[in-house]
Amino acid sequence: MGIAFVTGARRGIGKAIALELARNGFDVAALDYQVTDELCAVVRQIEAFGRRSTALGSDIGDISGHQRILDAAESALGPLTCLVNNAGVSVLKRGDLLDVTPESYDRCQQINTRGTFFLTQAFARRLVERPAQPGQRRAIVTITSSNAVAASVARGEYCISKAGLSMASTLFALRLAEHGVGVYEIQPGLIETEMTAPSKSRYDQQMEAGLTAIRRWGRPEEVARVVAMLARDGLPYTVGQPIRVDGGLLIPKF
Repeated sequence: MGIAFVTGARRGIGKAIALELARNGFDVAALDYQVTDELCAVVRQIEAFGRRSTALGSDIGDISGHQRILDAAESALGPLTCLVNNAGVSVLKRGDLLDVTPESYDRCQQINTRGTFFLTQAFARRLVERPAQPGQRRAIVTITSSNAVAASVARGEYCISKAGLSMASTLFALRLAEHGVGVYEIQPGLIETEMTAPSKSRYDQQMEAGLTAIRRWGRPEEVARVVAMLARDGLPYTVGQPIRVDGGLLIPKF
């Protein structure tokens, strides 16, 4: 089917994406901040599906390492055909917008927006320089957030970083359409992961009161299935539209 490069693949949504792509016939380069036992376990699970995989460690916020990690992935598995931008960080501390620190703001921008933008750029250049093989589909899927649209004042720096990343996805979609590269954005809502665990009790109550149309948390696997559909060219005549996987969170209601 192809060879995918998935960032933030150690756990949560990234792990689910890596495994779902393997189920759908992709070989997978699994990237996380470091090569850990958890990441290696993901690689073994991918290989159990009969697919090839490799574990890679790098901070995507360090753009000087992007060429190295892409080279390492292609050395291990061959020419990449799909990039899934999943890695990201939340705020250092929720709180008053008037108290946001430069450290927390810069961290969100460096990893969520700047790092992902330049990794996508480096990946896209490879695709443009290397024409697609007959019948081959190339894709870039970026996981942003409902907070690319919906304001959360207690973590403003995160919202800003995801809004910027949403625009970056739209721009790459326009730039790469003529090269046959599908570029998509997925906006997950409230997905049950380790990152969202600290907020679970608060959102449980709000969901029960109607915050989401589907009154439960989303699962990482539900995001992953959408990614796999896009990577398989499931929306061939679609350019730049964000896809919400949020249980109806962003639908205006009254």
